[in-house]
Amino acid sequence: MRKPKILTTIRQYSWSLLFADLMAGVTVALVALPLSLAIAIASGADPGKGLITAIVAGFLISLLGGSRVQIGGPTGAFIVVVFGVIAEHGYDGLVLATLMAGLILLVAGYFRAGRLIAFVPEAVVNGFTIGIAIIIAASQLNDFFGLSLDSVPADFVEKLPALWEARTTFSMQAFIVGLVTMVLILLLKRLVPKYPGLIVAVGIGSALVVLLRLPVDTLGSRFGMLPNHLPIPHLPELSWDRIVELVPSAFIIAFLAGVESLLSAMVADRMIGGQHRPNAELTAQGAANVVSALFGGLPATGAIARTATNVRAGGKTPVAGIVHAIVILLIMLIAAPVAGYLAMPALAALLMLTAWNMSEPHKWKNYATAPLSDRMLLVLTMVLTVLVDLTVAIGVGVAVGFALRLSRRTDESDWTPPQR
Repeated sequence: MRKPKILTTIRQYSWSLLFADLMAGVTVALVALPLSLAIAIASGADPGKGLITAIVAGFLISLLGGSRVQIGGPTGAFIVVVFGVIAEHGYDGLVLATLMAGLILLVAGYFRAGRLIAFVPEAVVNGFTIGIAIIIAASQLNDFFGLSLDSVPADFVEKLPALWEARTTFSMQAFIVGLVTMVLILLLKRLVPKYPGLIVAVGIGSALVVLLRLPVDTLGSRFGMLPNHLPIPHLPELSWDRIVELVPSAFIIAFLAGVESLLSAMVADRMIGGQHRPNAELTAQGAANVVSALFGGLPATGAIARTATNVRAGGKTPVAGIVHAIVILLIMLIAAPVAGYLAMPALAALLMLTAWNMSEPHKWKNYATAPLSDRMLLVLTMVLTVLVDLTVAIGVGVAVGFALRLSRRTDESDWTPPQR
């Protein structure tokens, strides 16, 4: 079924549900705001692109999606592939690849491919997720420690020696701001888990820079003013050669968007006792990525952490996700200059904790006790993600996973789908 969930939930909508969705939407928006900025920066894009994606794609994913509580937008899973596409093809290339990925997802939704998530080995999903987390964390060391580098190498193997050589430029002020922000995020999450502690922690860390006049980079000092309006939608430059060149990137973006959104919807189902519509979710992801590209935004998908925040904050229907997008739009229109004061070490601390959570350390013990073949597949996918390329990692991981499955000659029911 490709029918959007909002058409079902709206039939029994009430003032009490509206109030719950409003409160949850505002809460999620305050969490999504700094994350969207930080993810865009880590991806090698202008921070404003993160806001545009959260607004446009977040709105459409909730409006058209197959989950009651799914929240969409830019996510950490895309950082590696987006950074690589921008580095190789420029930002225009990323926009075209995102547009093509959206069309691929629309086709997948039309042909009811949502159930195919069950055939992707769990070890592959866990392996590339941990690999992405490692790369994200490494990419934030420069800002967290306040190192002075003319340019940070994109390749992980080259990045670490470059960071080590720059160790003498370490800034104690930047490190303290990052550390304070990290401690506050953890503390507020423990003390008031239902409230948007992320924006409070990043705000306090950034306020230290402003009030004490610390020599620490901010969004404004590095990138200039954030946009205070949405751009006019337009098509990227199209040519046959350019399309062919970007096909591999488009497929990997589509794959990530599909897998991440369906995993997030599965997590949401367990939290609320519901059942999402996978084909509607793929269709929504396709539409969201097409329109995000037209507005010059980043790839988008369902965000597991923001979806869980929505549920904990009391979100009941897709209206909460729509409210979240509208609140971010209002912040962009009214308070964009204020966001320019956000400190880079504070955003780096936020992303480093995001990377840690992405790796799901509470599951490491289960990984260690899994069958040897699953452990090897996880490690293979993780190593290829970090040292080679995400496309290669997923391609090799899925191929090896299917080969292992065939070699076991087991029934379909013995193949465990991803559980997150």
